[in-house]
Amino acid sequence: MGLDRAAAVLLEQMAGAEGPQITEQSPEDARVSANPAFAALGGEGEAVAAVLNRSIPGPDGEIPVRIYQPSGSGTFAGLVFFHGGGWVLGDLDTHDAACRAVCNAAGVTVVSVQYRLAPEHKFPAPLDDCFAALEWVAAHGSEIGVDGSRLAVGGDSAGGNLAAAVALRAKQRGGPALRHQLLVYPVTDHAYDTVSYTDNGSDYFLTTELMRWFWDHYLRSEADGDDPEASPLRAADADLVGLPPATVLTAEYDPLRDEGERYAQRLTDAGVSVTHKRYDGQIHGFWSFMGVMPMAQQAMADIATELRRSLH
Repeated sequence: MGLDRAAAVLLEQMAGAEGPQITEQSPEDARVSANPAFAALGGEGEAVAAVLNRSIPGPDGEIPVRIYQPSGSGTFAGLVFFHGGGWVLGDLDTHDAACRAVCNAAGVTVVSVQYRLAPEHKFPAPLDDCFAALEWVAAHGSEIGVDGSRLAVGGDSAGGNLAAAVALRAKQRGGPALRHQLLVYPVTDHAYDTVSYTDNGSDYFLTTELMRWFWDHYLRSEADGDDPEASPLRAADADLVGLPPATVLTAEYDPLRDEGERYAQRLTDAGVSVTHKRYDGQIHGFWSFMGVMPMAQQAMADIATELRRSLH
């Protein structure tokens, strides 16, 4: 199908915006300009039963987290969430509305993690923080009303990359046990050679040039791109066997579409239960741009269905 109307309007507005491109800025300046804009695109977040900002221990200092609790009594299943932004951009505010919506729709406590960002903290530092957050929730979930035996990890874009890598690491290290992994248009491979990169590498918000900028800031060297914890698509077949069930969302007009779908297929081939859906007409980022992208509501409902199936 053609480009979604709301996506087309958003792209037109972005094209007309003044100021330098993200790739023309320093990471610090890009955060100042991009993060508030991304948060605004999320719209006004839904009310949830409670929101708690706190810090938890990390491998190199405290890790800020934001905890969203749904209505009800007793303990809840937990989703440890990692925001997107190419490992360079994004924060707890850019994905506040999305986390609130998942909390309500799926009836889970969402723990959103402000992991360290590149290039100040390159691979694997962001991943180390994300894994430490999962370990903390598994061990201390009772402090925040979470059942540590009913956990999922999830994220979008670079956050989806981190969620996939956390799931791989948890399996390799014998825990924490996971019931689900939510991968929203995830980065899965340090490569730019797919059909979707060729077809969608310019003019659709996320570009090949921007992805190169993100990867260049994230990796210490090109060799890191071969590591399955940076490129989950390069994991050995045996390392995929036994991973938790996955929900993989992709967008038609997204350069990351094909690598996300290849990872979904590799998981399926390894015997993992996978629910994959491609959202036709959509661009990268549509799910978290809830304030301007009506299709985000359908994606949220689809996510909630899969999380409830795995966690409840």
